[in-house]
Amino acid sequence: MFRPCNKCARGSLLTLLAFSFFLPVTVAAQSGAPIRYLSDRKLWVLDTQRATYVVGVNEAGQLQNVYWGKKLGRDADLQAAHTRPEHASFDSPETMSNLEYPGWGGRLYTEPCLKVTLADGDRDLVLKYDSYEIQGDTLKLRTRDIQYDLFVTLVYKVFPSEDIIRKSSLVDNRTPQVVTLESAQSGVWYVAPGDGYRLTYLSGRWAGETQVNQVPVHPGKVLLDSRRGNTGHQLNPWFALDEGGKADETHGRVWFGGVAWSGNWKLVVEQTPARQVRVVGGYNDFDFSYPLKPGESLDTPAYYGGFTDAGFGEASRLMHRLVLTELLPDHAAPRPRPVLYNSWEATTFNVNEAGQEALADKAARIGVELFVMDDGWFGKRNDDHAGLGDWFVNPQKFPQGLHGLIAHVNGLGMKFGLWFEPEMVNPDSDLYRAHPDWAMNFPGRPREEGRNQLVLNMARDDVKEYIFGVLDKMLSENHIEFIKWDMNRHFGEPGWPEVPPAEQKEIWVKYTKNVYEIFDRLRARHPGLEIESCSGGGGRLDLGILERVNEVWTSDNTDAFDRLRIQEGFSLAYPPKVMMDWVTDVPNLNGRSTPLKFRFLVAMQGALGIGSNLNKWTVEDFDLARKMIAYDKSIRDTVETGSLYRLLSPREGETAANEYVAVDGKQAVVFAFLHSQQFLYPPPPFIESSALTGNSWNRRSP
Repeated sequence: MFRPCNKCARGSLLTLLAFSFFLPVTVAAQSGAPIRYLSDRKLWVLDTQRATYVVGVNEAGQLQNVYWGKKLGRDADLQAAHTRPEHASFDSPETMSNLEYPGWGGRLYTEPCLKVTLADGDRDLVLKYDSYEIQGDTLKLRTRDIQYDLFVTLVYKVFPSEDIIRKSSLVDNRTPQVVTLESAQSGVWYVAPGDGYRLTYLSGRWAGETQVNQVPVHPGKVLLDSRRGNTGHQLNPWFALDEGGKADETHGRVWFGGVAWSGNWKLVVEQTPARQVRVVGGYNDFDFSYPLKPGESLDTPAYYGGFTDAGFGEASRLMHRLVLTELLPDHAAPRPRPVLYNSWEATTFNVNEAGQEALADKAARIGVELFVMDDGWFGKRNDDHAGLGDWFVNPQKFPQGLHGLIAHVNGLGMKFGLWFEPEMVNPDSDLYRAHPDWAMNFPGRPREEGRNQLVLNMARDDVKEYIFGVLDKMLSENHIEFIKWDMNRHFGEPGWPEVPPAEQKEIWVKYTKNVYEIFDRLRARHPGLEIESCSGGGGRLDLGILERVNEVWTSDNTDAFDRLRIQEGFSLAYPPKVMMDWVTDVPNLNGRSTPLKFRFLVAMQGALGIGSNLNKWTVEDFDLARKMIAYDKSIRDTVETGSLYRLLSPREGETAANEYVAVDGKQAVVFAFLHSQQFLYPPPPFIESSALTGNSWNRRSP
């Protein structure tokens, strides 16, 4: 156990310790294939190391969830799927049974996964099992409507060591008429039947993202969603449900998951009259309409779900492992996040070659590995009223282009990165004057600006190709190894007058798919390119974007005290490696001043960055920064890729503490902070290591 020093002033570090020792690791053996079919009962069993998920075909020919929970030891314990009996005409089998992918049809009164309208006016959809295919860790279950050649293929991928399963669906129109999708969800998760569940989710706002909420689940529905065009600061597409509302960091059954989509999404948490809690997730069906012509199809976002009986801490570690080992672009050959310096707060829009080189000199001396020039380098960008869309180097600020600056940065041993906001356009720009129709609009209606900018309609292929072309050109002509991709407003007037009215609502889906395509093509064209996702802070944070970027800008709020809570919520769903944390000058947003060392220690719990104005630092500041950055480099592998144990929550007391344990068990790092003046009484609490329980090791801080 650790006992914090009780002489800590406000904002000071209690203790930061790194130890080398061996931690015994026990891994459950994985026997047999992860997916098997029990033909005698028409069941598919999906096994991870510690959990089992079972789907079956019931007597009505529909796919039904049979089980999801702790790993089952014997197939003999499983029974074939059966619909629940109808006690009255109001309790239909469709509503009372756990249908695996319910279409809206028959007498379904719970939240459907798919709702359609056919060209002939038919809106009834009843999906029956058609066929299956198993390929290693992937299962495909094909269903078909009872009358029409409308097929839905459910795709499952098992991640055995993470105890996580990924669902998605492919809707395929093989009828001779147009089928309009009015709701297209990725799937539904069912937890064990019963009352008393508690929902944990993340909410927030600009500068206050990923705040933890816990509420009891009652009969009815809870909607978590975004209608803003991207993931959003306000809610995050992640959930956790714990049985009886009694789980903590180390104990209790927890079901958890998230939608991998960076556009409009929704999660519907519903407790049915049958005492069944279910979570439907996928595309947001608000203002949604997606017509499929004969032969066309639509795939839905990946929808991840996991189970653990070891509390919220283990649920987080499983999600972290999934992102680190399966999703991130560099997961096959991972690299530590470089210590980053960003010049925004030092120069804002007033960038030029000499000023950036002077900052680069100072950044290199303290051990920075990646120098990023932010806004102001392009077009006529002297403030936020002009220039967005004109992605060419400003000749007044950089008469010789960027080659000289990049060579200077590289000569100092640092990589060079650059800020872009590709999805936006200022009305005062060459791009907008040439293509005003490229901005989202309803003809004849006002075009409301946010931050003096409009949103480009990235659903248009010509806009997509233009943006890809200018970015590809910049990367091809300059040695740029990092992009900070920003998005500083949400959708407004999401019109698309160039396509028929029946297709205009496709904008919500095609926009995000085209943005994803640009990311993917840039990576293919420029191997090794690293990208940071930013949307005025954490407005684009989800499992879908993490397949394409290396890190996420956590929040525009860099106040160290506020960050303790923001970072705690972030860590529930996403790993520290993708959490970009800056050390900035004080006072900032909250007018609060904290010691530089405290700011460093808070930021070192993620991917470390520096955003301070180095031109104003003292000799003592540079000396401290050099030491802290060197120490960060000695522990960052453990922090970024190790196992996180949240020891004390900043929401629950005066002390916050986190422990990080290396993958090989040879290093552990503990950060602990006080929130306010403690004096001598009451004494600070003991901080007990979750990872070291049962080990003969006891340590007190100085």
